[in-house]
Amino acid sequence: MTTRTDWQAQVGRTWAENYQLTDRSFSGLTQRLLERIRDCDGKAVLDVGCGAGELTLAVARARPHARVVGVDVSAELVAAARGRGDLLGNASFVEADAASWREPDFAPDLLISRHGVMFFDNPVAAFTNLHDQAAPGAQLLFSCFRSALENPWASDLAQLLRLPPAADPRAPGPFAFADPAHIEAILEGAGWQAVACDPVDFAYVAGTGDDPVAEALDFFKRIGPAAGVLRALQGEELAEAVARISAWLEEHRSGNLIAFGAAAWLVSARKG
Repeated sequence: MTTRTDWQAQVGRTWAENYQLTDRSFSGLTQRLLERIRDCDGKAVLDVGCGAGELTLAVARARPHARVVGVDVSAELVAAARGRGDLLGNASFVEADAASWREPDFAPDLLISRHGVMFFDNPVAAFTNLHDQAAPGAQLLFSCFRSALENPWASDLAQLLRLPPAADPRAPGPFAFADPAHIEAILEGAGWQAVACDPVDFAYVAGTGDDPVAEALDFFKRIGPAAGVLRALQGEELAEAVARISAWLEEHRSGNLIAFGAAAWLVSARKG
């Protein structure tokens, strides 16, 4: 379970410090999102859970006459996004919870998110807020992970660390939206129409360079479901866990690259 408080504290801080690595891990998915967004109208664009702003800034560069706003609960991530986008006059970033945030003079006609919507405490209420502030006919497009079993970078790590299954698979977290029926129920309950969940696969890059195993190990120590567990281990337990993970990473090494198959949904909907 990953909560708003987590993103406002350790998780958000770590992602802000390592945004180059997280952007790299999601690069294939980002490209797929941009391809889909290219066919959408949008002069007022809202990026929900924008993180360090990669998607926001890419859309702003492609649409110089659009106003593009990124919203995130993490002060550190918003600061990183602002630093990256200070030369783009049509992009701005707001530290706020998109579940309740609104700006009176801003009615987005395109709402987007790269893996930023699975952490709402009350997703129906959050998507209702997004729906109600959107312009008539607005389009919604976001990505989210499919099941952990379809994402071996997560499920294999969980096995290596002997983690128990989640008590509530729909609790806020990376895989909260794994079930497309759950997504449809949330969005339709919030008033969105024409909901579609299209599967997309991409390469989740964990390590590159002269020692991709060491880089991938460092990445998983900082980012993802294993990070908190590894931070809590000490001494022999930590050494044994690191040895198991290093051997697993070596098995997935291809030259100077370690990448895993990753599975996501591209979810689309519209406001009637």
